[in-house]
Amino acid sequence: MKDKYKSTKYIKDVSKDVKRLNELNEARNSLMRSYTPIMLAFMFLVLVGVMVSSIMGADSSSIIYIITGIMCGYMALNIGANDVANNVGPAVGSKSITMLGAVILAAIFEVVGAFVAGGDVTNTISKGIISVDENMDSSIFIITMFSALFAAAFWLNLATWVGAPVSTTHSIVGGVMGAGIMSLGFDVVNWTKISSIAASWVISPFTSGIISALFYFALRHLVLKRKDKIASARFWVPIYIAIMSSGFTMYLMIKGLKKIIKFDGSFVLISGVFAFILAIFLMRPVISRLSREMENTAHNVSKLFQWPLIVSASLLSFAHGANDVANAIGPLAAIVSVADTGVISVKAGIPIWVMFIGAMGISVGLLLFGPKLIREVGENITRLDRVRASCVALSAALTVLVASWLGLPVSSTHIAVGGVFGIGLYREWVDYIKRKSLKQDEDAKHLSKRKLVRRKALITIASAWVITVPASACLSAGIYLIISNTNFINLF
Repeated sequence: MKDKYKSTKYIKDVSKDVKRLNELNEARNSLMRSYTPIMLAFMFLVLVGVMVSSIMGADSSSIIYIITGIMCGYMALNIGANDVANNVGPAVGSKSITMLGAVILAAIFEVVGAFVAGGDVTNTISKGIISVDENMDSSIFIITMFSALFAAAFWLNLATWVGAPVSTTHSIVGGVMGAGIMSLGFDVVNWTKISSIAASWVISPFTSGIISALFYFALRHLVLKRKDKIASARFWVPIYIAIMSSGFTMYLMIKGLKKIIKFDGSFVLISGVFAFILAIFLMRPVISRLSREMENTAHNVSKLFQWPLIVSASLLSFAHGANDVANAIGPLAAIVSVADTGVISVKAGIPIWVMFIGAMGISVGLLLFGPKLIREVGENITRLDRVRASCVALSAALTVLVASWLGLPVSSTHIAVGGVFGIGLYREWVDYIKRKSLKQDEDAKHLSKRKLVRRKALITIASAWVITVPASACLSAGIYLIISNTNFINLF
């Protein structure tokens, strides 16, 4: 009996030891998983440094190019981690595509957009925020560009860490402004441009939110709330897809391809009309066939929007790669241009290896860190189904079109996230109307508890938007002061 007791106790002790060992292994594996993306990102930056040193040389005079190249890669990583989420987040949140599929799809179209439509020339001074003299000291110009790049990248890194999708363009604009003030004074800043950018903080998300809510209102009343939803879908869904086709055709012509070809406004409009008519002609039989065996439910109707949503996410990623890669490579292209020509220019050519760093950095950042912000945009702000997500995607394209025709500088991040907020707040308003009309207190009480937009996400993101330009400007000014007042200046 005593031996049996000892044997049982021994087995229990061994079981506890095995359990502790398993817990320790699980903790170690979890820690390794959390640090793996960081280690891979570090390896990418090391490879960037090696590539730049092999191209520009590894002597002391080339150290600034190596450092700036690494910083360019760091900026590109953060653009991929933060900014790309706006293009694919709604598609993931609506379960139209898996996270892995969305990340791979976006990475491919980002790279294609950068190389095919990114252009061979980039702005060295983002958005004309500061004016520089061609005769200014080249070392001061290089320090200014480096400080702006470092500050913008670091701010994007912080925003990604707290889960706030912010504007890459606004980050680099703030960086250029802060370093420009420290190097050349307040007079060089184009305050009119700054004012218009500040106005876009409100205008672009508000406009996108209104447009997305209006489209959802229309689909809800024309299709989802009808008694015969399938019959309504056969008539209205092709029209809606045609509007998407027209909107994205004009969006690509104005935004996605603008660096390789300039389209006349009337030609863009005619192309949009043609795309609308062609989509109606092609999609009516397709929608009729797909809906033939469907049950008469809103859930089944939403399945008709899956592929249009995936295509729109791909096109948004293509346009983003064509445009926003310049935010990562612009300062590096400027420094290389100054080194090659000895002249400071507002426009600089883009060597293929500089474009490669920017395009690959965005893709690597998306693959390693993008899922966090994709979940934030697609799932954590408000619940999205495929109908709502398609309204967000369409509002993003249309808002950019309206802003382009009005000459307003807008942020694709603010537009996409504003559309998500618009859908969620509209649904809360619908609940409010229902609550007012209900006579049964229990039903009204239940509806009053529903918060369809996470208030924490709303406050965090809005706060990050407001402080992006001043925060990156302050960071950039501080970096410029450190470099110009220490031995680091000798590297420049």
